[in-house]
Amino acid sequence: MGIVRESNSSVTAAATDPHPAGQDPVDPGEIAELRRVAVHLAQAAAAHVRARRPEVFGGGERARDAVQAKSSPTDPVTVVDTEAEQLIRRLLGELRPGEQVLGEEGGGSLGDDTQVVWVVDPIDGTVNFMYGIPAYGVSVAAMRGGRSLAGAVADVAGGHTYSAGLGAGATRTDRDGTAIALRCNAAGSVGMALLATGFGYGAARRARQGQLIAELLPHVRDIRRIGSAALDLCMVAAGLVDAHYEHGLNTWDWAAGALIAAEAGARVVLPRAGTVSQTGELVVASAPDIADELIELFDRLGVSAAVPES
Repeated sequence: MGIVRESNSSVTAAATDPHPAGQDPVDPGEIAELRRVAVHLAQAAAAHVRARRPEVFGGGERARDAVQAKSSPTDPVTVVDTEAEQLIRRLLGELRPGEQVLGEEGGGSLGDDTQVVWVVDPIDGTVNFMYGIPAYGVSVAAMRGGRSLAGAVADVAGGHTYSAGLGAGATRTDRDGTAIALRCNAAGSVGMALLATGFGYGAARRARQGQLIAELLPHVRDIRRIGSAALDLCMVAAGLVDAHYEHGLNTWDWAAGALIAAEAGARVVLPRAGTVSQTGELVVASAPDIADELIELFDRLGVSAAVPES
């Protein structure tokens, strides 16, 4: 269907059209190469994360020393997050020397409209990773001018790798190398739709998100909170849920997953790349046949409005 970016001046870009109005055309060969690199990076980092978890969280003082708080006491980063991002940065320096990186842990910028920038979330779902809940992933996307060109999300525990290229479709590759083309569900109606969502780290945002769930829940089949936005977006692509919505995501949370969902046919609504998460804009990825009905419901219940961090 497409991606709609919402900001002070909204832009519409069809995810499945590599030559959307108002944007420079892209080279299919370049897209394929960027996708190959994204998959390689995500899988390499996932292997590192998978190997390191029992070493770091095997118990004792070492596990406690491996975790620090970021924006709030409930927003953790582990030594493995940092290691995985450093690994991706090192590999990129070898494979794509001179290209910029925007990472959750190491920072960076989106550069200008001519540059390929790699947007990295080394572990999306860090709390799940800490507790051993098998829902956390490595997200890597290549962006230019705020538009995702290629991306991959490696499901660390599940062993799957989701990937997409702009105009080239989306796939899930399993442990044995089997690649499956992804397509969203035909959900039928919002009343029978299974939604996924997530919560912020600040108390004020969480309180508002809880209120919105109470308003929304009677209108849908049910709601799931998996704990990884990147995997939620891939689940929309794979038809495991019918839609995902969440306020206050950072660019690295959605840069790969939103492209994967859109290339699988989802209708995706995003803030502009680089928007600071504290402002709390809404991200949505929806099965196309319920997208209009879902957005109308979000508008009516106040879900579409931004939910600031405080």
